[in-house]
Amino acid sequence: MRPRLDPVTPDGGGLDDGYFIERAQRGSTEAFEVLVRRYRDRVYRVAYRLVGDRYAAEDIAQDALVAAWRALPEFRRDAAFATWLHSIVLNRARNQLTRTRPAGPLPAELPAAATQEPADVVQSSFRDRALRAAIRDLPFELRAPLVLRQFEGCSYEEAAAILDVSVSTVRGRIARARRALLISMRDWR
Repeated sequence: MRPRLDPVTPDGGGLDDGYFIERAQRGSTEAFEVLVRRYRDRVYRVAYRLVGDRYAAEDIAQDALVAAWRALPEFRRDAAFATWLHSIVLNRARNQLTRTRPAGPLPAELPAAATQEPADVVQSSFRDRALRAAIRDLPFELRAPLVLRQFEGCSYEEAAAILDVSVSTVRGRIARARRALLISMRDWR
């Protein structure tokens, strides 16, 4: 007998995604809400790193989760739920970027260490801003695997599944992205 979903446990306790996917595919919004709580931060983070604007990332994340709910009945489980969801986010981000380009530099993600000298903090801030701009300026097909691998910690295999390309393609695109970043950041070395 399957354990019942306990509404008091917001993350579904020790139950795996498969249990909630099965229930959500049968129409349980409660089960899908558990999946949303498990993945919403990751979905937002990927969207933010791809588009560089928190408001656009929030819209993309929400749109991706709504799209996932609508497409869930067709989800066949030949890939992990996270992989499938990441691919929806990537498609939504790609669509957003083709409609608009980010207007300004990406805001800082991490505060400076309190022990740094003011001049070092300023220098670091400018370098970080230049790096974020260089990442934002990468073509999407290079930016997406870089974000998945370097910032989200996906394996090459996971990134390949999300992007629906081969592992060697992911490796090649990341290598090209790194080369492009090295060129863009040569003045900061």
